Parts: sequence; structure tokens; C-alpha cells
Amino acid sequence: MAGAASTSDLPLKIITGADAFGASLKDAMVSHLRSLGIAVEDTGVSSYYSAGSEVGRRVSSASSSSSEIRGLVCCGTGVGVAMFANKFPGVYAATCLTVEDAVNARSISDCNVLALSGAKTSSETAVEIFDAWIGTPFKSPCPASGSEPWSSEISSFLDDSLSEMAQIGKSTDHLSPTKPESDSCAICCLAKNREFTPVEIMPGGSMKIVRETPTSAIVRFKAGSVEPAHHHTFGHDLVVIKGKKSVWNLSKSERADLVEGDYLFTPAGDVHRVKYHEDTEFFITWDGHWDIFLDEDLETGKKAIEEEAS
Repeated sequence: MAGAASTSDLPLKIITGADAFGASLKDAMVSHLRSLGIAVEDTGVSSYYSAGSEVGRRVSSASSSSSEIRGLVCCGTGVGVAMFANKFPGVYAATCLTVEDAVNARSISDCNVLALSGAKTSSETAVEIFDAWIGTPFKSPCPASGSEPWSSEISSFLDDSLSEMAQIGKSTDHLSPTKPESDSCAICCLAKNREFTPVEIMPGGSMKIVRETPTSAIVRFKAGSVEPAHHHTFGHDLVVIKGKKSVWNLSKSERADLVEGDYLFTPAGDVHRVKYHEDTEFFITWDGHWDIFLDEDLETGKKAIEEEAS
């Protein structure tokens, strides 16, 4: 592979995406990657949060792939796409405006998603940034180390940092054994007289949000309703209050048929499709703020369910 070399022995694939402000730069980079013989999976152009989360989701879910999978995302600043890509486990996205940024990001954080600014970075500079990024191994000498090898102490710290980063946001109760069972007043979360509002992109559905962040809600769907394939930035737990529904986890090729009292957890980024066999109501809570990204249109979802039933 001329011009740039992967730091892994595995075949390399780059997943790319951009919003409208980064589209031209992304297209130029896709051409550059292909000229180097790098396999490219281009997700196209969408809103910055959707572009970042989609690339992040695919890089995260490809952790057990037989290829080395990295991502490249572009928006106006390169910041928004990096923020949303970083919501997925195992994704270490960094906005790089210079070659030094790219080398430091790889050496220090094992950055696997490169975020570029369509407004500030020319295609020529972006190529230089990418080539430096793709060719820099984790823990290699970099500007931050004075271009010298890291000390054994720092090298050990960097080794531990990736596993420690994966724990950020998880419960730390075990670190505070003297912490009271509750340091907040339960009534502060009281929600009364909230109305159900239609879920506009999901005909037949309505939702009553009872907590904003992390989002918790009571959801209702009419019999026969279908949720086309979609995914969320955060995982979610749900318990069926009444009714009957089927959930197809397309990311894992699994199906769950749920009735009153049943519980289901869907991990962040997993693409899933739903069919409601009866008027159904369920309680759902996300690990963060609720969002939704469609992976197919409604008619495609209905057709897929009908084909399975036939």
C-alpha cells in the first residue's frame, strides 16, 4: 500500500461519513484512501450527529472483525462528529487539525476514528493528516513525547488508559463504601399529569416522557404498528406493561417475542425492528438522552416482517 501503511497486520478498512459541511472533504479523502488500496465503507452524507454516530456504531460493532476497522468522519469543525462517534464502546475519536494532532492522538490514545474539519482543513492538508494518523502506532514517539520513546512508567499508563476509559460512566459505588444509600430526594423525580404525544416517525405510537436525562418514558403502540429498523446512541431497558410485541435485533440476528411482564435490554447501536401484535404499553429507560436513527423506511420494515411470516 503506497503512501500510508496500517500499523496492523490485518487488512485495513476505513468507514467514512460526513455532514453537508464536511461532504466535499470526505469525498476527497475517500478518493485518496482508494488510491492507496484501502477498502472503504462510505456511509454517505447526513446530519453531523447521525454521521458521527453511524461511523462510531459501525467501528464499535466491528471490534471482533477479521479486518482492522477504523473510521474517518468530517463536519464543519470536526468536533460534532467526534463527540457522537465517541458515544460508542471501543471508539476513540479525535479531531485533528494538524499532522502533530494526528500523531499524538494515535500515540497517546490509540485513536481509531479520525475527525476532520471541512471548514478549516484543505484536502491536501487532510491527506497529510491521514497519512500520519494511519502510519503511527500506539505508544510510538510523538511530538508530545519530544519525539523520544515514552518512559516505561508512561508506557504502562498508556496501556492501562484504554481499559480505564471503557469504565468511565459506570457505577463507582464500590469506591465509596460509606456513601449513603441515597443522597437525593426521590420526590425530585416526581412526574405528574404529563401527556402522551405522538411519535411522528413511528405511526401508531405515542410516548410520555417521565424523566429527561437519562430518558425514561411510557410508550404505547396500536395493534399492527411497526417500528422500522433503527438504532439509538444509548442502550435501553424495557418492560412490557400490557400487550404483545416482537423485536428483531438485526445486529445480532435474534428475535424476542414479548408479553406482559417481559423485560428486554437492547445495547447501544444495535439495529432493531419491532411489530406490535396487540395494543401494547411498555416502560422504557435509556442509558442517556433519547434519540433515534432510522436504518430503513416504514414500508421496507413492513415488507421484511411480512416476508418472514409468509
